Amino acid sequence: MNGWQTLLYKEVLRFWKVGFQTVGAPILTAVLYMLIFGHVLQDQVKVYGSVSYTAFLVPGLVMMSVLQNAFANSSSSMIQSKIMGNLVFLLLTPLSHWHWFVAYVGSSVVRGLAVGIGVFAVTAFFGQPGFVAPLWIVVFAILGAALLGGLGLIAGLWAEKFDQMAVFQNFVIMPLTFLSGVFYSIHSLPPAWQTVSHLNPFFYMIDGFRYGFFGVSDVSPWISLGIVGVALLGVSCLAVHLLKIGYKIRY
Repeated sequence: MNGWQTLLYKEVLRFWKVGFQTVGAPILTAVLYMLIFGHVLQDQVKVYGSVSYTAFLVPGLVMMSVLQNAFANSSSSMIQSKIMGNLVFLLLTPLSHWHWFVAYVGSSVVRGLAVGIGVFAVTAFFGQPGFVAPLWIVVFAILGAALLGGLGLIAGLWAEKFDQMAVFQNFVIMPLTFLSGVFYSIHSLPPAWQTVSHLNPFFYMIDGFRYGFFGVSDVSPWISLGIVGVALLGVSCLAVHLLKIGYKIRY
């Protein structure tokens, strides 16, 4: 293996060694959401005509888990390496900033998809979503995981202690995720809140992902793809630039 492949392998091994915590725990959390929301709202919420609320909930929980865990992977790895001081060993290698980016974001995609597949395997027992357009499912899952992996890398570079990372995750990532249509269709919201939802990039990731299961969505999947693609490009450029200048890792 060459340099970036070794770093990618190391990052994947890092979360896989504690898979019970990094993969198993998010799956359990998603199942609890399914049990609570699915049981309480199954007969109260109608979406997409004949689609049951439980089936509607499955893709949302899967994508939410993918996004949150992709962010957690790169952000936690970077902040831990900075605080523990072992980041210096990477700085001594001839790895370029592109190698760092590919390894950190690549491992985040692997973790996000691993958790997403696990969540789907378990929650699908409660409601059977279809597979109308499988390619859209794969595309949005990968793009979403890569986007949040890049965002997690930026957060990890910015944060200097775990408290700052917790603020970023609790006050930015969590609200954007929960207000992105995971548990509801935005058409059920008042017009003002629908407008606010359209300003949330997480909404387009989840809505496009859900389109792959049902063939219907709140907005065109092509619009969602364009917005997610532009967001990924912007986040990637910023992350690569910060790595190139050694932002908060070279003093």
